[in-house]
Amino acid sequence: MFASILRLLAVSALLAASGAAIAQPLTPGKDYRVLQPAQPVDNPKRIEVIEFFWYGCPHCYDLQPALRAWLAKKPDVEFRHVPAVFRESWIPHTRLFYSLEAMNLLPKLHDEVFKAIHEQKAELSDLAQMQAWLAKRGVDPRQFAEVYNSFGVQSRVQRSIQMSKSYGLSGTPTLVVNGRYLTSPAMTQGHERTFAVIDQLIAQIRAGQSPAK
Repeated sequence: MFASILRLLAVSALLAASGAAIAQPLTPGKDYRVLQPAQPVDNPKRIEVIEFFWYGCPHCYDLQPALRAWLAKKPDVEFRHVPAVFRESWIPHTRLFYSLEAMNLLPKLHDEVFKAIHEQKAELSDLAQMQAWLAKRGVDPRQFAEVYNSFGVQSRVQRSIQMSKSYGLSGTPTLVVNGRYLTSPAMTQGHERTFAVIDQLIAQIRAGQSPAK
């Protein structure tokens, strides 16, 4: 009985320590960095959070469960995914994302693409492979090809390339709050801490405070 109580106390202490770590004050340069210059947001009346990712990135795949949990209870902010482009070999996945977005298939297939690549080891590096994979999920291959090769998708890809440079990205996944504050699991040393940092940045912006530089 006494041993059980000691174990419960030990667990409670660990949980309390964990909570304290999450709520600790933010440290600029460690938990986040300030973008110079700040980047424009789509809607200046709303706080914006962007996840920069690449479908082929294992760290992005690992982040998805924590990201989904945060999205389920996120503050009242605008959130969007943006494919990062660091090299030419990333462009097919970027075109895949924007094609699915244009076809209103992201809610259904965004997570499935991650699973196909990282769990099923599916090859989705060119149009033909994507068409074959999507056909099994009820997507018309010809329609997908038309969207994939469309001017609209190509324009969005160029925008992703430009944003990857202007936001000063050095890796994925990276999250940016309101075009000004950049953070990532690599900086915060954990998925849970990353979203705690994002929540704190949002709260400070909403309160009219500027996080330290």
